[in-house]
Amino acid sequence: MKKSKIGTTLPVPGMLHDAGESAGVATSTLNLANHFLIAMPSMQDPVFGGAVVYVCEHNENGVLGVVINKPTDMTMHTLFERIELKVESGLEGHDDEPIMFGGPVQDDRGFVLHTPGHRYSSSLTVTDEIAFTTSIDVLEAVAAGEGPPRMLVSIGYSGWSPGQLEDEIGRNGWLTVGADPEILFNMPIEERYTAAMRLLGIDPLMLTSEAGHA
Repeated sequence: MKKSKIGTTLPVPGMLHDAGESAGVATSTLNLANHFLIAMPSMQDPVFGGAVVYVCEHNENGVLGVVINKPTDMTMHTLFERIELKVESGLEGHDDEPIMFGGPVQDDRGFVLHTPGHRYSSSLTVTDEIAFTTSIDVLEAVAAGEGPPRMLVSIGYSGWSPGQLEDEIGRNGWLTVGADPEILFNMPIEERYTAAMRLLGIDPLMLTSEAGHA
């Protein structure tokens, strides 16, 4: 079996503290952590068109999030084979779950959104219901039958430099709404975009490119 590019040494949250030089960029008071970014139907970007992004971290150094509705052709079973982790007690219903394309940043690395509980070596608690882990020990726990009960695994993540996302929102590129863990963890992937829109009371079919953001 060909070994995956997925590495075992991953960035450490808050990973945005090294986001680079931000001098001269106005600090935004907007904090979209634990929000969904919903791409406007008019967005033609090949990466983010039709995307729902869960925002894990938003501070003066930028924004970090994970696309939650773009599956790759890799499943959890395939992932564990490729990173040579022996599953001791089954994946407890996760076996055929697809790995998401989380975004174009570090797309040779794995990232996990999951319910909090066990402490992992490189983990960011976003809310009482959602954590973001970048260290391999969370997958080792899953292989041992001790992993989080709900999780989403992605390859890569999405990142914006200071002020970039705010500018895209101001130009009607994204809608924003407080995140719902049920959509993140339990909703069928193909229904997540519409479900996120409905959190705003919006029918995507009725939305025009001129709509603003919440």
